Amino acid sequence: MKTLSFFLLFAIIVLTFTSCEKPWQDLYNGENLDNFDMYIGTPLKDHEDLHDSATVEKVFSVIEEDGEKIIRISGEVNGSLATRDTFSNYHLQLVFKWGEEIYTTQNSGLLYHSFGEFGAALGTWMTNIECQLKHENVGDTYLMNNTYCKTGVAKISDKLVYKSGGEVLEFGKDYNGPGIKKAVDAEKPVGEWNTVELYSVGRTTVHVVNGEVTMVNTYTGIDVDGDILPLTSGKIQLQSEGGDLYVKTLRIRPITEIPEEFIK
Repeated sequence: MKTLSFFLLFAIIVLTFTSCEKPWQDLYNGENLDNFDMYIGTPLKDHEDLHDSATVEKVFSVIEEDGEKIIRISGEVNGSLATRDTFSNYHLQLVFKWGEEIYTTQNSGLLYHSFGEFGAALGTWMTNIECQLKHENVGDTYLMNNTYCKTGVAKISDKLVYKSGGEVLEFGKDYNGPGIKKAVDAEKPVGEWNTVELYSVGRTTVHVVNGEVTMVNTYTGIDVDGDILPLTSGKIQLQSEGGDLYVKTLRIRPITEIPEEFIK
């Protein structure tokens, strides 16, 4: 009887530990931007005057709204808010909304697997793979510089759109282009909070917008003279790029596998 009780207790302990998710790490600490590097890049078209007066403290700040401290990204100039650490094999959660200030377009991005120097991509950002945050495009993929992936797609109205079980094509500037359109429009109306989740394990990444899968990319890599080298980790960047953006949550936790329902 004691032996049976021991094995039951052991089984309960094993199940408890294997079923527990790893704790979240807050990339934004809810108080300040001490955990980030900030960079001012190129001016917005027809807004060179704003670039001349831009500072990182003005473009990236923490404000209070409804008793809560949130990040404000002004959007008045192209810029980057970047983690100092690199990450691999993770589940990232971003909660953001659009404000009312528009200089060019309500454009931003969650840039992952970022590496190298600021300014390498489009004069402002580190080389990266982008989960698009641009209004009406949230969840798209955009591959900056020489980044690469394979994605299942369908051709709809001359656009390549992610489709589970679709034709798997290569993407990148020297392949079928750097952009892949989202499978579904899951963005909430402007002014409401959106939850964007990014799952990354090995060379597979999944974009999830408000609970709906918009994209699955595989074989993420870097094209070096025609050779595709694996790209599985990097820093996280948020863009300033044309409109004011607010961030309530930016957090990450380690994972060993992507939920099966997202990639089946």
